[in-house]
Amino acid sequence: MRTAKISRNTLETQISVGLNLDGSGTAALASGVPFLDHMLDQIARHGLVDLDISANGDLHIDDHHTVEDIGITLGQAFAQAIGDKKGIRRYGHAYVPLDEALSRVVIDLSGRPGLTFAVDFKRATVGEFDIDLVREFFQGFVNHALVTLHIDNLRGDNAHHQAETIFKAFGRALRMAVEADERAAGQMPSTKGSL
Repeated sequence: MRTAKISRNTLETQISVGLNLDGSGTAALASGVPFLDHMLDQIARHGLVDLDISANGDLHIDDHHTVEDIGITLGQAFAQAIGDKKGIRRYGHAYVPLDEALSRVVIDLSGRPGLTFAVDFKRATVGEFDIDLVREFFQGFVNHALVTLHIDNLRGDNAHHQAETIFKAFGRALRMAVEADERAAGQMPSTKGSL
């Protein structure tokens, strides 16, 4: 099983992430940020990964440090769990609609961090959640998982729907990329011989 458990402790946050890439989509989430928990649940369910995430952050200031640091720690856990990447598909993509919203996410487990985030959220907050933090979460993940990630919200009028399609599509794309490719039979999916 491709699993990892990572803890990250700073003066701003204390984060614990457990990840199973070969899970069934279960999630135990206690970030202290309810909307983020809702989005992380989308990753687990649609990616068929098991997530166990808890955080104690400086939420009295705002949600920024907690959201970003969960992205960072999840990225570190992913980098550990994926191992040497032999025999995987490497690339994944997904389109996900939710009512009027439609998002596309494409991922390459390239070993190189890169985020292209083309999302025009229609409002600044969803409830109490600062919607700008969606990008911060994915930037933290990308920088530490060492993946290339393209996120495009193709349409949407409701910021909750826009965000939810992004997280669902991310889960689906991640699921595809980490799957075993039977035809690759343990080969490295790169002409360089490493990722």
